[in-house]
Amino acid sequence: MTGSKLYREYRLKAYLNMTHYIAIDGNNGQIHPHTWEFVFVAIIGGDNFIEFRTLENIIEGYMERFQDQTLNDIAPFDITNPTIENVVDYFAEELRGRVKTVGAELVSVEGSETPTRSYIVNFRNDEEFIKGVEDIKKEQINQIVNDLVEQIADNIKHRN
Repeated sequence: MTGSKLYREYRLKAYLNMTHYIAIDGNNGQIHPHTWEFVFVAIIGGDNFIEFRTLENIIEGYMERFQDQTLNDIAPFDITNPTIENVVDYFAEELRGRVKTVGAELVSVEGSETPTRSYIVNFRNDEEFIKGVEDIKKEQINQIVNDLVEQIADNIKHRN
């Protein structure tokens, strides 16, 4: 493989069986189940490598406590209405810091409670995400400069 990559992008899916009800105007709706689908997109810098299992362990380990539960019984959804928007917003913020611990940046989280409806949190325009990508670019530029200096040194050494 030739050339350096700016980043590698990983896409993972996770499924949770959860029930919930939505409160509207102070009235609780009917409790109902969903198989929620979540799609996580993360990047890592350049030619760095991370095993899918590493990201899966982070995501699955976090989400495990919600499996087969009623969301309204689990913080913060015992206070916050567990709409698809609130659930995805919460999961995105919670998982963002966790994937950073392995050198990845969370790009987006998409959540669906039905096949026809999705809600997406996208960090691409977020200052923290942009700074992370800038750091990746700086790391790549430094690597390119180091590689060029090494090639020049090797060429000089071989000429003499």
